[in-house]
Amino acid sequence: MTIYFYKVWQPYGCFSNFSAHEIHIQGTYWATVEHYYQAQKFVGSKDAAIIRLIHAVATPEEAAALGRCSTRQLRKDWDLVKTQIMREAVLKKFLTHADIREVLLKTGDELLVENSPTDSFWGCGANKAGQNYLGKTLMSVREEIRNLLSLTGIHE
Repeated sequence: MTIYFYKVWQPYGCFSNFSAHEIHIQGTYWATVEHYYQAQKFVGSKDAAIIRLIHAVATPEEAAALGRCSTRQLRKDWDLVKTQIMREAVLKKFLTHADIREVLLKTGDELLVENSPTDSFWGCGANKAGQNYLGKTLMSVREEIRNLLSLTGIHE
């Protein structure tokens, strides 16, 4: 069975980067993974001042809008580092929050797919043939957490 997720209010909404699960990463608390991810686009760029604004906005939707503004210059290595930045943030989210870690682990070995009609990189896109990098990231994080739990002898 494939598990599709997208909106935070839908089943498995906790898998969304917009879910209200804060992370503490690189010495800073971020309201959502989306806030952190969007801010990382500008580290070291001429538009790095936007990072403070992204951090301060109230919603992940606002963070996404600021991060997607096409008039700002992204960091030069963004395409090389964006999947690793996402993975670190998603791993931190699920290591931090036991309730959603349990939801993730209970998906077993099911295929996880971000059912985004507009994003064919992180999601499956409108035609369902997208790259689904967020789903792949979640499945990788799920496996890493399983391995960590088996090494420590801790069971959820």
